[in-house]
Amino acid sequence: MRYQIDVSHVKKIQGKLWNRIAETFNFRKGYGGPLPILGHYGGVFQCGSEQLVIHTDGVGTKVLVAQEIGKFDTVGIDAVAMSANDILCLGAETLVGVDYIALTNEDDELVDELMKGLVEGAREASCAIIGGETAIIPDIIKGGSRPFDLAFTAVGRIRKKTITGKDITDGDILIGLESSGLHSNGYTLARKLLDIEKWGKEMLEPTRIYCKPVLEMIDSGAEIHGIAHITGGAFSKITRLSKTVGFEFNGNEMPKPKPIFEELARGVKDIRELYRTFNMGIGMVLVVPRAAENQIRGIAKKHGVGAHVIGKAADGKGVRLTKDGKEFDLVL
Repeated sequence: MRYQIDVSHVKKIQGKLWNRIAETFNFRKGYGGPLPILGHYGGVFQCGSEQLVIHTDGVGTKVLVAQEIGKFDTVGIDAVAMSANDILCLGAETLVGVDYIALTNEDDELVDELMKGLVEGAREASCAIIGGETAIIPDIIKGGSRPFDLAFTAVGRIRKKTITGKDITDGDILIGLESSGLHSNGYTLARKLLDIEKWGKEMLEPTRIYCKPVLEMIDSGAEIHGIAHITGGAFSKITRLSKTVGFEFNGNEMPKPKPIFEELARGVKDIRELYRTFNMGIGMVLVVPRAAENQIRGIAKKHGVGAHVIGKAADGKGVRLTKDGKEFDLVL
């Protein structure tokens, strides 16, 4: 059979990418064969009785903040977090990963500092780094006094069952897990709005890795219908979980934003843009039945992570935000 993909809901460039990718599904049969779960937070494939998930991501322009401040020992945590948190959204625990560091020139000290963060991120995600690549490409990597780029690829296994969002129903609640700060998205805009000398330390606060609390939630038997990592596109990206159910966020029920978000809000007058760009204090959202609320929040509290009911799944489509009596469409 040849895989057919409905790409009517994605942007034109993404639709072309997925159609190209689908052609490769026919190159691999049996062991290691891909499963047609596309447009989610990771690629899923079958290995014997196990379903494995793979994802790769980088740190983006947060690396430029590290350069400006001259502090490089935490962005590795962000690199691990971006992939480990993403495959977690499918119900997967991270097993192993590999890193990619691109440099303008050989810089052993810089690489060692980056590795400190990668190792710490791996510890928090309970995974092993089993290899990597360092590339010296001065014609590509430019900007700053010690230019570099950083990415991490993670492979994990589905812990119990694949969580895709197909079980989400009207009336499910949205439980938001607090972020540690900006995490690793929106830095192109944040760098324009924030004074690095004043806010640099907060801008480099590492992305929270949610593996331990969320995997415990999964293992506890709590009914979890969907998990969304609030990264690029912020709250608008929860549409990855369902194209048939809508999502309503209540901005007044979210935790009080940290000062760095309040500072960003002074520069971004459009509420819609704020919640489409920054996580605004919520790094991960779980979609669960109302009956699972206490169990989910109890486990989050045990791990020192704040958890709040911040909305619900609702009849219709799209993503809406209500704040201070006003409603905003986060998708259109």
